[in-house]
Amino acid sequence: MTRRQTLSSLAAVAAAPAASSIQKYVRFQNGSRVSWGRVDGEQVIPLSAAPYLNGRPLGGKKSLKSLTLLPPADPPKILAVGLNYKSHIGTRVAPKEPEIFYKPTTCLLPPGEAILIPAGAKNVHYEGELVIVIGTGGRNLTMEQARSAIFGVTCGNDVSERDWQNGPQKDLQWWRAKGSDTFGPLGPMLITGADYAKALLQTRLNGEVVQKQFTSDLLFDCPTIVSYISKYVTLTPGDIIYTGTPGATKKMSPGDTVEVEIEGIGLLRNTIKSA
Repeated sequence: MTRRQTLSSLAAVAAAPAASSIQKYVRFQNGSRVSWGRVDGEQVIPLSAAPYLNGRPLGGKKSLKSLTLLPPADPPKILAVGLNYKSHIGTRVAPKEPEIFYKPTTCLLPPGEAILIPAGAKNVHYEGELVIVIGTGGRNLTMEQARSAIFGVTCGNDVSERDWQNGPQKDLQWWRAKGSDTFGPLGPMLITGADYAKALLQTRLNGEVVQKQFTSDLLFDCPTIVSYISKYVTLTPGDIIYTGTPGATKKMSPGDTVEVEIEGIGLLRNTIKSA
């Protein structure tokens, strides 16, 4: 897939008919600056700040096809949920509460860029996921407050090195299994107003569908996850939460292309290379 084809795909998603309540935002490189914008068809209206920080239109428009997109969040922290689909748990006992872990912010990867297989990694898997972006944040949030705290959603890939995570010589923590550089693809757009509670999530490896499930099958839905985390960790605007992956996962190899597509939210595409 060439950069021109990738940009054409993004423009098609942006131009697709949508309910009036749905808004789409991108974060992009603008010369030496990083900027935000609201998507209007195939154009982008620059904003003064992130939309979850009340960014206001600056005037003028830019062509979406001409922009170099970045992950559509600049999170103070990244959290993630494990074991959140029955299809991923298999024969294991389902957790009674959300199982939470951290990913470093340095793992984030823009759409279209390559996931790098680190030296010594032999079993790197995809994990297509719905990702929450926090708007208002807070602590000890009720379910209703947690629902309101979610600004929007995007597509993510919680890339994981299974041997470092669960192998005979696994690490004490998942610091590199889940947090190596480029192990957090995110994007391409931040979407508000979409019905993310029952959207179809699909992951494709080299064009073959390898994960397919509705987000309504999450064991712990998005407000539950946010409320639970906020009991122990104060959430702040821009924080992101990977909500879990469905089904079985497989190894990726240099030369592969992985896509995470969520109905009504977007398509995140990345290639795989050796570091």
